[in-house]
Amino acid sequence: METSSERNTAAFTHLSTFSQYIIPFGNYIFPIIIWTSKKDQSEFVDHNGKQALNFQLSILIYSLVFALIAIPIFLYTVLKNISFADFVNNNDVVFENFDFGNNVGILTVAALALFAFACMKVAEFFLVIYASIKASNGEEYSYPLTITFLK
Repeated sequence: METSSERNTAAFTHLSTFSQYIIPFGNYIFPIIIWTSKKDQSEFVDHNGKQALNFQLSILIYSLVFALIAIPIFLYTVLKNISFADFVNNNDVVFENFDFGNNVGILTVAALALFAFACMKVAEFFLVIYASIKASNGEEYSYPLTITFLK
């Protein structure tokens, strides 16, 4: 049976990932600090720390994949319609014959990648809260669709 201190530490490890909204890379820094300071003292904290870090690393990889899909498509669509000759001569950006009709398919793929990214971030928010509640109740929780980096 986990002590109250272990349950609180495990829950706080999950909740510390929200520091990403205040401090860049806080979702990695604070869980690592909490996990490494307590992992040898409690198997429960060790499990929850690994789960929190694995989930955040998985979210990072999924985000990079979505960015690698969406960003090049948007850049290609915009840059292929800019007349660089006019840009050099007049210092103005001129879009020539910008037609969404020819780009609807590829823009749809980029929009779907952005939508999937947004859904993933919303799911991350609620899953972190759910995991912290489970940890505070003394239950072990494993995030869905998580790549196991730390075993």
